[in-house]
Amino acid sequence: MRRMVAEHRLHPADLILPAFVREGATEPVPISAMPGVVQHTRDTLRKAAVEAREAGVSGIMLFGVPEEAKKDGLGTAGTDPDGILQVAIRDVKAEVGDELVIMSDLCLDEYTDHGHCGVLDSEGRVDNDATLERYAEMAQVQADAGVHVVGPSGMMDGQVGVIRDALDQTGHENVSVLAYTAKYASAFYGPFREAVGSSLQGDRKTYQQDPANLRESMRELALDLAEGADMVMVKPALPYLDVLAKIAESVDVPVAAYQISGEYAMVEAAAANGWIDRDRAIMETLTGIKRAGANMILTYWATEAARAVTAA
Repeated sequence: MRRMVAEHRLHPADLILPAFVREGATEPVPISAMPGVVQHTRDTLRKAAVEAREAGVSGIMLFGVPEEAKKDGLGTAGTDPDGILQVAIRDVKAEVGDELVIMSDLCLDEYTDHGHCGVLDSEGRVDNDATLERYAEMAQVQADAGVHVVGPSGMMDGQVGVIRDALDQTGHENVSVLAYTAKYASAFYGPFREAVGSSLQGDRKTYQQDPANLRESMRELALDLAEGADMVMVKPALPYLDVLAKIAESVDVPVAAYQISGEYAMVEAAAANGWIDRDRAIMETLTGIKRAGANMILTYWATEAARAVTAA
């Protein structure tokens, strides 16, 4: 009876799997703060993509982890056609074709030796306009590699418009833009920094949003839509369900939410200590995100949750 009258239901197609691929890795590298999540080799990434597709997951969001020696101030490994992310896109494309939506993180933080999402000026501040030039290059090489959707996550002013123009001018009109519209300067990113081998010192408060603000997200939303965003995202998910609900009520484009590394780690750690029921907690959090208005949920449990939903 409860199942019959449920107002919201998860479906495997709601889910997107974030995945990390590490350059030069010969075996998967476990991420200590995220039990069950690894930095993939190229081969294990292919396998993970196939498993996600078979479980009914809609998409996979790829993050590249370059060799430390290849990081520099401009993040040039991020725009190298043979850089790890572009190679991974081609690998997954060759494995699953168009049966899984291939998405890519479009940001410099994984590739810079300072760990920031953009190019720094002479005073060590992120140079917004210089960063946009790099994002345009990244969009082109990721699209050339075969990606279906780019996800600009750096929170630079004007990034969606610049990326949209770069894609259109290089014959990639069909590549979609998933805008990280509301990305907050959150304490919950900690495990992710390990996952991508971040070199960041300090914080990103000058370009990510203040957790106290909601109106700011609505301004960002208006700008992203005006610049041509095809989809919009709220990140993190659980601490910002009110933001997610407000945005979902305000737009007629698909809305995504990213259940981030800290959210994942909290559930896994509490479950490992016997404090909560792991499986129920996973499904409850995902259902809450769906109820708040997300059409798509990026979650490290995507494949597992899709199987559970199908089995139910």
